[in-house]
Amino acid sequence: MRAKREIRSAGGPNAFRLLCVKQLLWSKLSSAQNLFPWPVRGLDFDNDSAFMNDTVVSWCRSHDVEVTRSRAYKKNDQAFVEQKNGAIVRRLVGYGRFEGIDAARSLVRLFAAARLYINFFQPSFKLKEKHREGAKMIKCYLPPATPYEKALVHPRLNEAFKGRLREIYRTLDPVALLAQMRDAQNELGKRVDQRAGKSAMTVAQGHSDLAAFARELGDGWKQGEQRGIHRRRYVRRKPVPRRPSMLDPYIPIIEEWLAAAPHLSAVDLLSLLEAHAPGRFSGHQRRTVQRLVKNWRSKAARQLISNTEITLSVQASRLRI
Repeated sequence: MRAKREIRSAGGPNAFRLLCVKQLLWSKLSSAQNLFPWPVRGLDFDNDSAFMNDTVVSWCRSHDVEVTRSRAYKKNDQAFVEQKNGAIVRRLVGYGRFEGIDAARSLVRLFAAARLYINFFQPSFKLKEKHREGAKMIKCYLPPATPYEKALVHPRLNEAFKGRLREIYRTLDPVALLAQMRDAQNELGKRVDQRAGKSAMTVAQGHSDLAAFARELGDGWKQGEQRGIHRRRYVRRKPVPRRPSMLDPYIPIIEEWLAAAPHLSAVDLLSLLEAHAPGRFSGHQRRTVQRLVKNWRSKAARQLISNTEITLSVQASRLRI
């Protein structure tokens, strides 16, 4: 009862919930700061007058971290951040919806491996300078390098931090990190668009043989590797009943005409139908007759090719005898 009175006096259950969220976010920010091999000097985020100012800014001030944020109504201020969201986050995770603790664990596994794999083994281009010559913009880029290599050549980075980076690099295996990322992506592919609380789906086991996994990578890009997080092709779930057509009673007659004279066009067939059933057909049914002729010719071509292959196989067997 005393705890309830304290919560009510402090602002009710919503205030207690916000306090819990604030403590959780503070712990996550502290753990994120510990992942960097050097101290964090500043944070940049979007505009938010309630959540960010109340939670993140207070943590930054208590840890001597500079806070910068984008200007109001200036969405291009976050261009570099949004670029990384598209090039890294969306490409690794996709655009599906994930719910539940199991999906959160898979995301943690994926980002834990991707953080090391991208920062230590994925080179990227950076713009060095650009200038305009008339209507043409000339851009000059720095040589491609990984974030790890860029940190080692940075003049303001302490040698102790550089030594820590070298120790981390010596313990990493890019093939093992990539195998962990693929396993996490397969798990996310099983749980995409699955509501929390449903029965857990069967997830494929991870790669136990890294050599076999490395051999598969050589041909994966040629065959167009399809991962579980990739956008799935839309499949209409609701069956679409076929509506009856006015040509259905005349299809056998039309097929007989085409079998006798395959060169007949849809206009010729429509004129024959008008003569066969006066007052029932007109020029409005020309597109329907064209689709019927197209389907008949496709079926006839496939049948002709299959008969030709059978004839050639029989002749080849007779020649061998």
